[in-house]
Amino acid sequence: MAPNQQTITPPGPKARTPMGHLFAFYSNNADFMMDMARRYGDIVSFRLGLQKCYLLNHPDYIKDILVTNHKNFVKVRKDLYTSFIKSIMGEGLVIVTDGESHQRQRRLVRPSFHHERINAYAKVTIDYAARLRDHWQDGTTVDMAQEMSRHTLSIVCKTLFSSDLKENEAKEIYQVLSALLNIVMKAAKNPFMGLLEKLPLPSTRRLSKGRDRLEGYIYRLINECRVSGQDKGDLLSMLLLAQDEEGNGDMMTDKQVRDEVMNFFLVGHETSALALTWTWYVISQNPDVEAELHTELDRVLGDRLPTTADLPQLTYTRMVFSEAMRLYPPAYFQLRETLNDYKLDNYLIAAGSIVFVSQYVMHRDPRYYPNPDKFEPQRFTPEAQAKLPQFAYFPFGGGPRYCIGESFAWMEGILSIAALAQRWKMRLVPGHPVEPGPTLITLRAKYGLPMILERRKQNSNGHLK
Repeated sequence: MAPNQQTITPPGPKARTPMGHLFAFYSNNADFMMDMARRYGDIVSFRLGLQKCYLLNHPDYIKDILVTNHKNFVKVRKDLYTSFIKSIMGEGLVIVTDGESHQRQRRLVRPSFHHERINAYAKVTIDYAARLRDHWQDGTTVDMAQEMSRHTLSIVCKTLFSSDLKENEAKEIYQVLSALLNIVMKAAKNPFMGLLEKLPLPSTRRLSKGRDRLEGYIYRLINECRVSGQDKGDLLSMLLLAQDEEGNGDMMTDKQVRDEVMNFFLVGHETSALALTWTWYVISQNPDVEAELHTELDRVLGDRLPTTADLPQLTYTRMVFSEAMRLYPPAYFQLRETLNDYKLDNYLIAAGSIVFVSQYVMHRDPRYYPNPDKFEPQRFTPEAQAKLPQFAYFPFGGGPRYCIGESFAWMEGILSIAALAQRWKMRLVPGHPVEPGPTLITLRAKYGLPMILERRKQNSNGHLK
């Protein structure tokens, strides 16, 4: 900051009542943040109840918070919602605080996502995509959000537990996890859930029961894996065998493994499912994009299923997936707590404040994406990407807390799109409303996404159309 600049509080709205912005935020936080950015610019000051908050809407500011000065902007240490989520997910990477404890967990989990492991997980992804496309029937209507949730959960179960999980157990886990996620997502709209979950309400009892049933499966499989002592090539084996070689050489406790597994279940499969769900929606609304996608798949794959070796050639498929996550980022905002007063240009961010950065807001900024509401995969050619500031696009976060499963997510998304679009077109049910339904974790389709399945047919030349 230049010596003659005065440190000032950023602009922002004034609430008519102490709780005014709190209820507006919880009503639809994505719209709230978009409105704040449009009205007040790159840095906005506001209150949620008694909590002082800031919203940052410039790539340089976001890099400053997530990367350059990340030690001053830590994971929110304590609030009602964090307490509630911890009761479900434990102290996994998504929740664990910053510092050495977070770095240690990342070191222990990182080997699970090495390149050779990703190749093994790719085979699981392709196998389940092939099962799904063979199961679908021409002309039927499916809720694509549910279809993609089952698909990604099947992949998570197989990559986590290898062959140890029986088919009937996998079905029950899906039912339990779906119910658990729905309760969590609905609770995320309630700023007082941290208090309500302590009361003996029907919803909290269902939540506790679902969590206990899921934990029962996890701990049983952990025990069986420890007894065998074998690396079966799955994530669970890797977590149990991992040693902190950069630290004191310790391994994870059963509780730590349980927490990481819950994180993979609740966050990993949900975000991947949503990324794919929104991708099918935007493809269905853009026939020219769909035609070009099919042209690439037919050229690269022909009649065979995709493999990891095809990923470098599926460039347009990746561009489509990238653009879908620009418009509808599954994890659409992040927040940090400020440890000390901080000067950002000529603005002051007070200690103890909460700082918001939003992928949903940045990804729709017309300074970096002309006509930002339009779906245009060409925004993600190598040449176009090279011109983007680093944090104009960050669907997987950034800095020390970037998503450790990013390479898994790209692989899973691209190969699933390739295998399914190779045989099928999806058509949105006419007249069905499509609207983002943001929770405090992810960006869902508010009314679901019913789509009609249409099998691609061969033309007179024997090519699919």
